[in-house]
Amino acid sequence: MKKLFFVYLTFAALFSFNKALAQEEAKAQNPIIYADVPDMSIIRVGDTYYMSSTTMHMSPGVPIMKSKDLVNWRMIGYASDTLGHIDELTLTNGKSTYGRGSWASSLRYHNGIYYVTTFAQTTGKTYIYSTRDIEKGPWKAVSFKPSLHDHSLFFDDDGKVYMLYGTGKLTLVELNSDVSGIKAGGINQVVIENASLPSGSNGGLPAEGSQLFKINGKYYLFNITWPRGGMRTVVVHRADQITGPYEGRVALQDKGVAQGGLINTPEGKWFAYLFKDNGAVGRIPYLVPVTWADGWPVLGIDGKVPQTLDLPQGKGLIPGLVASDDFNRKKDEPSLPLAWQWNHNPDNKLWSVTQRKGFLRLTTGRIDSSFLGARNSLTQRTIGPVCTGSILVDVSNMKDGDFAGLGLLQKNYGQVGVKIAGNTRAIVMIDAGTGKPVESQSIPLLQKMVYLKAECDFTDRKDVANFYYSLDGKAWIALGTQLKMAYTIPQFIGYRFALFNYAGKNPGGWADFDFFHIADTISGSDKQGQKK
Repeated sequence: MKKLFFVYLTFAALFSFNKALAQEEAKAQNPIIYADVPDMSIIRVGDTYYMSSTTMHMSPGVPIMKSKDLVNWRMIGYASDTLGHIDELTLTNGKSTYGRGSWASSLRYHNGIYYVTTFAQTTGKTYIYSTRDIEKGPWKAVSFKPSLHDHSLFFDDDGKVYMLYGTGKLTLVELNSDVSGIKAGGINQVVIENASLPSGSNGGLPAEGSQLFKINGKYYLFNITWPRGGMRTVVVHRADQITGPYEGRVALQDKGVAQGGLINTPEGKWFAYLFKDNGAVGRIPYLVPVTWADGWPVLGIDGKVPQTLDLPQGKGLIPGLVASDDFNRKKDEPSLPLAWQWNHNPDNKLWSVTQRKGFLRLTTGRIDSSFLGARNSLTQRTIGPVCTGSILVDVSNMKDGDFAGLGLLQKNYGQVGVKIAGNTRAIVMIDAGTGKPVESQSIPLLQKMVYLKAECDFTDRKDVANFYYSLDGKAWIALGTQLKMAYTIPQFIGYRFALFNYAGKNPGGWADFDFFHIADTISGSDKQGQKK
């Protein structure tokens, strides 16, 4: 009997443990988005949350996302088609805007109007986009100089409109009531001389990433600092007047999770939305519970970022933020799903999803010598902890010198594709993991269509990718060397899958992409590349 009783207790304990584990797994997990969604700004309108982010040099820019639970997000649009048509934005005359473009956005809702703002070193301007319908638009755009770094748009109760911006030394500037520009004779003053002081910052990254809120009559300002030798740190200041004086303190210093602001739920729960630099996949969002003590927001559980959250379970990023595409379009469908962005401004004359039904056609219009300089590369985020992107491409209309296929876009990029040399075709893998492109392998191709794929492993910052080809979509063969991926400041963005085609000798050829499929798995499925 004792033995049976012991077995029963063991079984009961195991059942209880598994039940508790299942309950934990049924909750939201940090990071809430395992993909490059940095510089978030979040608002709640009724029971619906909206989020803006930044995508630097990508076009269209300033993505807008929607959620009902703060965890499961889907793309609903972009505030900006382009910041302009200068050489840097169009990848012409040897210029680019890698690492610049649109930076940290600010999202606000005021008197029935949604506002999204950003700024660009490339153009030296601050941009404000507004609409009454954030999901359908249209967006009205205004811009003005100068470019106000990491600003926070703020509508005060007295009807005045401000931007608070800067690094280390933070300045408050008043805008015209119609947000058309900086108000002549309005408030324009430094409100915090050194916002890094609460972190004891001695060098490193000065306080930036400002996000300003007004809660129960007090002003709360969120910033990030990065003390030399330390980690990304959240600093919060508060004041009774918008012009100060401000008092500050460290609000969170754990795992390098920092930069963001505050959001509450309809039920009165508070969270801080922040992000973490997470290697090659990019900067990934976290939610941190917030309680209040003595009028200050207290972030985390005992000062730590929790793994689980008292929020609904995440359902994955496919198809909300990334999506497979078979390029079949009905008349009432957009040309490209919102998951896609072009690397810089595209030349719209040179791509089509209608010239050949069920295919994306990329036509070359000029000679390019490198992946980073080529126009009309069509991109989507990679996702963690692992992911696979696969394509089927028809190369029968490419010209001598053309190169088309699937890339992983960053400064240290990788490519698998088809190169044309005279009347011959070859499947080639390019490894630029050292910063310089090397053709690591070339295999003759005797047919007109080929399957290509890239598998990314971001687990525990492993940050490696492997490339494959298939002649039938069933048997996959590894090609070239393993790409060591790295997040680099010159591009300031997580790795992207990219469909590319560029000419090395003679413009006018084209490649037809039958599909792009994305999966949150790697190796083990021999059907990942097959057409659905």
